[in-house]
Amino acid sequence: MALCKLLTLLSTIAMTSAGMAVHESRTSVPAGFVSQGVAPANDMLTLRVALTSNNIAGLEEKLMSLSTPGSPEFRQWLSLEEVKSFVQPSSETVSAFSSFASANGLEPTVISPNGDWVSITLPVSQANQLFDTQFEVFTHSDMSDTITRTLSVSLPSELVGHVDVIHPTTQFTGPNTRLAPNSFISLDLDRRAVAASCNTSLSSGVVTPTPTTEKTNTLLVTAYQNEFAQTADLSEFLTLLRPDIPHSRLNTQGPLDAGVEANLDIQYTTGIATEVPIEFLAVGGEDFATSLLNATTFLDGVATPPSVMTTSYGQNEADVGSSMAIKICNAYMALGARGVSAVFAIGRCQLGGVRGAHEAASVCEVNTFMPGFPASCPFVTAVGATQGFGPEKAINFTGGGFSNFFPAPSYQTAAVASFLKTIPSNFAGTFNQSGRAYPDASVQGWNFEIVSGGEVVLEGGTSASSPTLAAIIALINDRLIAAGKPVLGFLNPFIYSTASTAFTDITIGHNAGYVFPASFVAFDAAVGWDALTGFGTPIFSEILAAAMAYQRIRQHLNLGC
Repeated sequence: MALCKLLTLLSTIAMTSAGMAVHESRTSVPAGFVSQGVAPANDMLTLRVALTSNNIAGLEEKLMSLSTPGSPEFRQWLSLEEVKSFVQPSSETVSAFSSFASANGLEPTVISPNGDWVSITLPVSQANQLFDTQFEVFTHSDMSDTITRTLSVSLPSELVGHVDVIHPTTQFTGPNTRLAPNSFISLDLDRRAVAASCNTSLSSGVVTPTPTTEKTNTLLVTAYQNEFAQTADLSEFLTLLRPDIPHSRLNTQGPLDAGVEANLDIQYTTGIATEVPIEFLAVGGEDFATSLLNATTFLDGVATPPSVMTTSYGQNEADVGSSMAIKICNAYMALGARGVSAVFAIGRCQLGGVRGAHEAASVCEVNTFMPGFPASCPFVTAVGATQGFGPEKAINFTGGGFSNFFPAPSYQTAAVASFLKTIPSNFAGTFNQSGRAYPDASVQGWNFEIVSGGEVVLEGGTSASSPTLAAIIALINDRLIAAGKPVLGFLNPFIYSTASTAFTDITIGHNAGYVFPASFVAFDAAVGWDALTGFGTPIFSEILAAAMAYQRIRQHLNLGC
């Protein structure tokens, strides 16, 4: 026994002398989480470890070339294996982590198609020792189970530069990932009184409902928090608003599995993107960040990914943590390089608007604007919400703003600089002016008629805007494929280069929040890009014309060289 204790002590001294580097830390837990004390030493933890990709900077450079109009490589999207060559860890990184794991009796399991994520299981006591931390047990009033987290995690020197993330450690993504409850108004309706007007303004009024022809062009709807789309509700929705669409072609979840968000997303993607194949992905995970990771790693292994995906869920960027947010954002970069248009609702709440999900009790006094994730990722297309037609204006509870994790990408530098000039010098709001700015565009997001639980209700918010824009992009992709052209893929450089003619500029709006007066500090809509509506709402014919104007350069190259 004495010898075992001596060996343990010597091992600890050796590890300490090798040096530790703080990898990520936070000063406090997000509001609502309460520590119940240190985690029991013998409790087992399963940690996901992100190994550093061998050339993520090269992938970003490649994506910018692929997605920028005028580039010789424009829309020559990469294959699964081509993307993997950038994302997979180097042999040196694999060797470094394998040596660390072997020396400490760990058995890592590769859990991602690109080999950049591995899983290890170990007791709390060993995790505390290896990563110079102290795990605690936390509760939250809206969560039925406890979670084990820490406020700081370190890496031994031999892993510095080889490990990007250890998860879950300092990430506190809470239970409220749906953007809908904070930005939706639900009203029971007499369907006979509203069906005709809603059909005109929000369904057939968006685009001409001409059936699509290209079955390789799929639109993916993602759902989190145990949400499922309900077949019975979808069928009733189509009977009311799109009776021309054959119901037999639909493939969604069973009648007992329902969710308002999922119903909204599936009904408006199906209802607008006429006969585009719709795929529905219900994603599991212990927390929101893990669920996002599960979705991206699944898609990494799909040989033919969807051409568009829409997501109406999100959380405060700070709660996800910088290392995890950056790694997940890079996963969307990889999907964009494969020709996937990732569309995300920017959300935020009725109470806070641009302030994000501050606690309701304190939101009135807080002028610190809280960015949301994944909308703040520069490799997704973030969508705000508008309402009305005479004139159209930004909805007051829409989010928008500037990331604290991601710097402003080059494609938006000029547009954002013009907006910043409109902000008064004595502006009381606090935000990161050099961060990635969002949204990129907006879509109508108010009074969407849906069927939920067999009842017709009106819903609204950016959660309605995101699936609508995704459906529009899917319709454009159908036309592109039919013409022998590649799909739109990563949208943002294209959006920022065509915004002057392809979007209706929204110049009215103030996103202080749904229940607060206009005098509350927030962003104002402006001419050109702004942090409420992006470049505004899409004009289908103009975006289609711009998309069709670019010939596939590869067709003119001598492939025999």
